[in-house]
Amino acid sequence: MGADLFDLSGRCAVVVGGTSGIGRAISLGLAEAGANTVASSRTLQAVNALADELESAGHRTLRIASDATQRDSLEALHAAVLKEFGRVDILVNCAGITKRVPTLELTEETWANILDINLTGTLRACQIFGRTMLEQGYGRVINIASLSTFVAFRDVAAYGASKAGVGALTKSLAVEWAMHGVCVNAIAPGIFPTDLNRKLLDSPRGHELLMRTPMHRFGDVEELVGPAIFLASEAASFITGQILVVDGGTLASGVNQ
Repeated sequence: MGADLFDLSGRCAVVVGGTSGIGRAISLGLAEAGANTVASSRTLQAVNALADELESAGHRTLRIASDATQRDSLEALHAAVLKEFGRVDILVNCAGITKRVPTLELTEETWANILDINLTGTLRACQIFGRTMLEQGYGRVINIASLSTFVAFRDVAAYGASKAGVGALTKSLAVEWAMHGVCVNAIAPGIFPTDLNRKLLDSPRGHELLMRTPMHRFGDVEELVGPAIFLASEAASFITGQILVVDGGTLASGVNQ
């Protein structure tokens, strides 16, 4: 067995929110592990750019934009994937947003928007793609949780609530779908610099986050590829309902100096 446990050859993977940051790294990693990988996001230009990269490396893919807030958009993505590949084995839910604002100043509109993308968007994709996985008797769902699934970060209550919900949803689906060959897990990344948060990390908040990380560095998005491949593979065939924390020791740490 050995390395074959992590071989995704012949599998079909869909990564929602898969063209930037963490999603992009996971999309490329799943493809390198052998999966036909469809990386989708709201911007067709970004979809095409990543598809060019995948195809130039010899991988099969599709060029389909999608919006996690629109069920019909995700249904169209699902239909296109089934038409091209005949099945879907792996779903990764990476679409997400955040906004830092004191909770007393948080508008209901902002609250609703963040939960709609981060939590309800994850639910939509799980329902649409999960139904096919249940019918075929096989599937791997990987949701993206957060350190804020477990602990509070100041001034991001909506994001924290959405990611706590992703953790609870992951466990609920795992219990419901376990008897049907579908494993549902999540990855909770620690601090990984991306284009969306680099400015934040070069601030007192970023310096505190670094201090609280026992490895004394932030993660590289490539360090999330291995955990994603693991959860998508046969190596994790008896693992479901888990939230795999990849954080350099942050949650394990009490006093760090």
